[in-house]
Amino acid sequence: MFTPIKYNEPVLRPPAEAYSAIIQATIGCSWNKCAFCEMYSSKKFKTRKLEELKNEIKVLADILPGTKKIFLADGNAFVLSANKLLPILSEINTQFGKIQRISSYALPKDILSKSDSELKELRKNGLKLLYVGIETGNDDLLKMIRKGETFNSSVDGILKAHHSGIDTSIMIINGLGGTEYSTRHAIDSAKIISKIKPKFLSTLTLSLPYGENHFQNKFKGNYQQQSIKDLFKELKLFIENIDTHNTIYRSDHVSNNLILKGTLNKDKNQLISVLNTAINDTKPEILPQTAKIL
Repeated sequence: MFTPIKYNEPVLRPPAEAYSAIIQATIGCSWNKCAFCEMYSSKKFKTRKLEELKNEIKVLADILPGTKKIFLADGNAFVLSANKLLPILSEINTQFGKIQRISSYALPKDILSKSDSELKELRKNGLKLLYVGIETGNDDLLKMIRKGETFNSSVDGILKAHHSGIDTSIMIINGLGGTEYSTRHAIDSAKIISKIKPKFLSTLTLSLPYGENHFQNKFKGNYQQQSIKDLFKELKLFIENIDTHNTIYRSDHVSNNLILKGTLNKDKNQLISVLNTAINDTKPEILPQTAKIL
């Protein structure tokens, strides 16, 4: 099969962008230090020239004329300044006739680096959704995983995006701190979600593709792997303590052990009921290195 675009692989995108056209505005991740993440370990971060992107945008528009969504890859294309992003958005809007939404991964610090007027201009030009992996609301755990963010910086960045009309899809990692930090992770993560009230929320489960020892060597704390039952208990505690409204919640990533879908707070009791059933039915085995869907 002829492929007109030669991507710098691996190319990764959120599950919700499965039918989006992907434009690789940057290669890799500008931060690329998180203890839990191996997504861009094979890449050296770099930005791409506008002229190069223009050609790819034109090709994609020609072969995918009905495309309604565009995802800007790689790890955090939003690290680009507004002056660099706006010409890319302009070219997308020129070449595609039916675009409803442009989205990107982002770090809170990349949102904070832009002015309110710049963010509003980006929103006006179609960038309507940012995927932000805050991972946890616990400051100690954020240091242990070398996230480069804090509870406050995450809140400030995300609320700044919301104030400018840009929606966010927030990711929390179930099991990120292991047994010792589980309660703090769940409670503080619920606090940050309650404070920012995102449009979308998803929970992923910590994956250990290179094994527990590899992760422990990068994790600046005492990591003890949890059983599946304990992961469900942590997730239940997290959901119990969230106070938000009309937040669309999904736990249906390939890493998850249980599929959960609902709207918070409306479906909170139903989600907790499903988790109680899973906790009572599940033997306390250790989560395998390759996650499975139950």
